[in-house]
Amino acid sequence: MSPENLIENLIEDFALFDDWEDRYKFIIELGAKLEPLSEDEHNEINKVPGCVSQVWLVSEGSAHQLQFRGDSDAHIVKGLVAILLSIFSGKSAQEIREINAQDIFEKLGLQDHLTPQRSNGFYAMVSRIRADAEALDAGK
Repeated sequence: MSPENLIENLIEDFALFDDWEDRYKFIIELGAKLEPLSEDEHNEINKVPGCVSQVWLVSEGSAHQLQFRGDSDAHIVKGLVAILLSIFSGKSAQEIREINAQDIFEKLGLQDHLTPQRSNGFYAMVSRIRADAEALDAGK
């Protein structure tokens, strides 16, 4: 599924809920569906700096197709991880460079409903995903 279709599906899913309390619950449900990381993967190398909550991201694959897995110790942040993983996983490094995460954030209405700390954490995760993609692309 293209990032555009995925975003449109997420926007439609969010629109099903009348208020943000229900949308928060939906975000938490998305996070609960993530495949858990192993205890060994909860390490400093995989930890994302710049997040108030603890967040871990694991990057796998090649510059042609990257897969990301992640986890957080905070329910809403874990849901944000799930959203980002669904957008970026399975893409090439080039496709990852072209995805406008801020636009996605705004289309989902997250900028108005997350604390500044969670917003900063969202962008820290995006930066980490892009950095991992760039590193794999450079090492082709």
